[in-house]
Order: sequence, then C-alpha cells, then structure tokens
Amino acid sequence: LGTSLDVPEAWLVEPAQALYDLDNLRLADIPDRVAYAEFELEAVMLTGSCVDNTRSKKRGSSTRGVQLHLGTSTEPHVVDTLVMSNLAYFQLKAAPGMWSLSLAPGRTQQVYDLESSTGISEEEQEQAAGQEGAAASTTSTRVIISSLSGKQMILRLRKKPGMEGEDVLAAAGEVQADEGEEDEDDEGLWDSLFGGGGEAKDRKRGKKEEKGAVMPVRGSEQDVINVFTVASGHMYERLQKIMILSVIKSTQSRVKFWIIKNYMSPHHKVVIPAMARKYGFDYEFVTYKWPHWLHKQTEKQRIIWAYKILFLDVLFPLNVDRIIFVDSDQVVRADLAELYHMDIEGAPYAYTPFCDNNKEMDEFRFWKGGFWKDHLRGLPYHISALYLVDLKRFRALAAGDRLRIVYEQLSKDPNSLANLDQDLPNYVQHDLRIFSLPQQWLWCESWCGNATKSAAKTIDLCNNPKTKEPKLTAARRIIAEWNSLDEEQGNFTSTVDMSTVGADLEDEEAGAAGLAAGCEKSSSEEASCAAGAAGSSGHDEL
Repeated sequence: LGTSLDVPEAWLVEPAQALYDLDNLRLADIPDRVAYAEFELEAVMLTGSCVDNTRSKKRGSSTRGVQLHLGTSTEPHVVDTLVMSNLAYFQLKAAPGMWSLSLAPGRTQQVYDLESSTGISEEEQEQAAGQEGAAASTTSTRVIISSLSGKQMILRLRKKPGMEGEDVLAAAGEVQADEGEEDEDDEGLWDSLFGGGGEAKDRKRGKKEEKGAVMPVRGSEQDVINVFTVASGHMYERLQKIMILSVIKSTQSRVKFWIIKNYMSPHHKVVIPAMARKYGFDYEFVTYKWPHWLHKQTEKQRIIWAYKILFLDVLFPLNVDRIIFVDSDQVVRADLAELYHMDIEGAPYAYTPFCDNNKEMDEFRFWKGGFWKDHLRGLPYHISALYLVDLKRFRALAAGDRLRIVYEQLSKDPNSLANLDQDLPNYVQHDLRIFSLPQQWLWCESWCGNATKSAAKTIDLCNNPKTKEPKLTAARRIIAEWNSLDEEQGNFTSTVDMSTVGADLEDEEAGAAGLAAGCEKSSSEEASCAAGAAGSSGHDEL
C-alpha cells in the first residue's frame, strides 16, 4: 500500500514523522494495523501570471524567462523563480505575512519596469506610498498573504523605452536561439507533434550544431559539482546513500547534492544532513508544486519521472548554471567533474545512448522498430539514468516551456510517454538537441553486456525485462564494491539512529526534570503535575 494526500492547491505538505515506509506499507509489518504518521505544512504558494503591458506591435511581448525574487524588506532575495511561457505562470514558496516581490537584477531589470500588481489592494498601495513618501518602485512590489489559502496575483510589467522589441532571454553574448532560430524551433515542435519537418529541418539543425559552444563556468562554481537525485521509499533511500558514497569517494571536487524533497521520508531527512557533516558534502532539499493547469499524473512513479524532466528550469535556484542527474540505484566510479565541465556543444542537456551490444536483449529494444524507428530517423534513443543539464542554456532556449507544451499534448493519451522522463526528451530531440555522451558514462548489464563493463564510469541497476531479477540481488552480483558501500551506509545510518534516540531520551529526561521542578515550586498544583506527568509518559509509550 502507499499513501497520498488530498490537500488544498496552495499547500505544500510533507511527512514530518513516520515509523513505517509510507510508499510501501505492509500491514503484516504493522503490529496493531495502525501506521501513525504526522504531516506538516511546509509552505503556502504564491502563484500568478506575469503580464507584459507594453503597447507595441513588435515581437518579444512574451514575459517567459523573466526572473523574480521573493523576500522581505531586510532580505530581498529568499527564493527565486522564472516566468513560464505557459500562461505566463510563476510560483514561489511563501507563508502568511508581508513579502517583497521584485524583478531580479540583470537582464530582467534591463528590459522591464514593474508597472503594477495585485499583490496588495489599491488602498494598501496608496497607504504604503503615502507612508514612504516616494514614487512607486519600478523593480518591486509588496505582496500580502493574509491566510493559509495562499495567494494568486497578476504582475504587470512594461518594457523600458527602446527595449520594446527585446526578448528577456536574448542576453548579449549568450549562446541562444536568435530570432530566426526561435521561429524555426517553435515551428519544429508543432511539426514533430503533427507531422512535417524532414530534411530541411535536419539541415537547419546541422547549422546550429556548428555554431554551438558551451558557456564558460564561473570561477565560484568550478570547485562545486551540483548533483540532483530523487528517491521514494526506504529501499531506494538505501540505494541513494550508496550512490552518494560512491560519488564522494570518486569525485575530488566538493559536491552539492540537490534532493527532490517531495518523496523523502522523515528518517532520510535526518540521515542526509548527518552524512553531509560526516563526509564533507553540501546538500539542499528542493521541491516544486505541480501547476494546476498542467495535466496531472496519478501514479507516483510517473510523477517522480515527471519531476526529472518537466521542471528543470524552475526546480533549482537561478544561480545554478549546471547540474548532473544521477539515479539513486547507480554507483559512480569516475570523477564527476569530468562530466560536469564537458563541452556539450551548445545543447541544453547531454544523455548517454542505450547500449546495443548485448544481443540477448534485441527483442526488448523498442526504439529499433515501429513508431520510434520512424520518428528518430537515425538519431539514438538515450537513457535517463544519468544526464548533464546546462541550466543556463536550457533556460535561454525556454526548453522547459517547450517540453511542457509537448508533454501536455502527449500525456493525455495513456499509450504515450510510457517511460515519461526518457521518452519526452528523446521525442523532442529533433528540436531540442541532445548531446550524446560517450558510452562508458553509463553501463548497465541488461543492455550493455559484460564486454564493456571494465570501462564503465557509472554502473546503473536498470531493470532486466527478461530475467526480472530483484534489484538488490543484482547489485550484489554485478557491482564488486556494492557490499562494502552498503555496509558503510548501514553502519552510519545505525549510528545516526542511535544518536537520535539518545537525543530524544535526553529531551524527555529534561522535560521530566522541568516538570518535577515546577511541581516542587507549587504544592497546590501537585495533582495537575502528576496528571501531566502521567499524560506525558503515556504519550511517550505510544
């Protein structure tokens, strides 16, 4: 059994306490057939549309790519996001109170002024302006969230004089789609959905490849390798800890892990910070609320797949320029800095093509025939267990918007996007080019066979559709270092659990001592103190 919550659209809720695996509940493992769990409201959502009020017939009226900061008067930049082309939508995590929503410094402020918003009422705006005794800001606006229902608002912008024809994504000197290419790409997406394209499109694509170049990495980021991953359920969290250990032991640079928070167990949220202190890596938990207007998935596994590809442009802070996705059931044997700094020739992301040298699996290579063979037209079909994303390039191409457009069209057909996180980027690669990584960057026994295993830089425990061998059994058999890594993470996790239990006992003892001290001070309250102590003891036993 699994658990899911039906909560208000504006709520971001996560488990806070749970003894059992909420993604794999087995009633046989639960003594009293009652699994107790606590959930907490992490944030309420500030959502809205960002409208361009520029009175101009020139192209470039879309606000897609506009970058926004949300903060307070003392800390203007707490969280950030960018505006999607889909309904000019944006969302930010917040809480009830007074906030400041501002245009991010840089290209957004160069192109736009903030004209008005519905963040606060007109009366509140007049009062605020009168108190400040100054003209309204052209870069920020106040937002009041007055309840747990969150807030939906409209943000109205106007392009600065002389910038009416500018696209906020078209930063000077950036590798990007120019005006001509943007037309071709938009046309190409619809061609790929409804037919068309052909040889002329391939020739245009070839020209783009010739002019592609990777953006230089900023000096401050050269020493940190950003890795993101996701796991659901205790078994995959166990595998994820093994993956983290393999990355740390193989990579010389400092690593920061970005873990999608939506599906983490409360226990895992305690273990990861302890691992970070012990092994010297950075971490951050990230999340994004599924937009109400985007076709929803109902199966948890497909939702997780969707988070791997649909929200790459908005899932991470805007100052993260590159990131590597590594599957939880993977062991890394190479220094990820080599992949992180690889020149991917202007493509927004880089994946490894599926191996084809294990001939025993030919009958399962669906991309070699039928629809996929016709659609790919000679391009490789790539695996999604490991990939590099050039987020700066990805955002400049509005790649997230384009992927969501195609997803919205295809996902309503239950026979489409069977492997969502994999099928979607492969489907659109005629228009959003995939840089193909060297084969050794991802090896799995099912598709690659043993001949190339010695050169593998990562080993993935991809499922074998022929043998259906259990993942843990396969791990022990395939990966020589797996048992030692598993033992290390198990011992460390046990140490964390013991220290957590010890801390809880100390807190209980301190609470009991405080209660006893309070009772000594007031003999008249002796009965109520005794009742309180009994109640406290009873709760602890539960």
